[in-house]
Amino acid sequence: MEILPRGVSIEKVDVWFQDEARIGQRGTVTRLWAIKGTRPRVIRQQQFEYAYIFGAVCPQTDQAVALVLPEVNITAMRLHLEQISASVPIGRHAVLVMDRAGWHTSKKIGVYGNLSFLPLPAASPELNPTEQVWRQLREDELANRCFAGYEDIVESSCRAWNNFTEKEGSVKKLCSRDWATL
Repeated sequence: MEILPRGVSIEKVDVWFQDEARIGQRGTVTRLWAIKGTRPRVIRQQQFEYAYIFGAVCPQTDQAVALVLPEVNITAMRLHLEQISASVPIGRHAVLVMDRAGWHTSKKIGVYGNLSFLPLPAASPELNPTEQVWRQLREDELANRCFAGYEDIVESSCRAWNNFTEKEGSVKKLCSRDWATL
């Protein structure tokens, strides 16, 4: 299987990883510090409002781009791919590693001159470093809390993503993999 288009030199290729995460009112409950012998209480909402973070990271360049959207589908994926494509520097090519979700594998997502797609093997989330980004966002800002509504979910998701990506070297440190170095 040939991934790169003809004429693209390996020296001009960056490896990107892409994934989505659902953030919402039935959120994540994580560990927390407590006095020995006590049982801390954590609030967990029972409502069903969500937003989805579409995120992509390039450990080589320490870049990250994301969109927070109300649903996951082919239209949302196209918007995210356009954003990733616009973030790839002129003269560079990106190999986008992602899982095999239906909206990733559809022929309707389009063709982008500076992007090639590399699907991960089925049921292998451990191969996608973006999964560690979601864990980090939840642990740092999105778990063990209540959201007032959809707008609060969106604002909190954006704030968590921006706080993570604004720290210089955070993407490179968390998402670099020896096997994904060209």
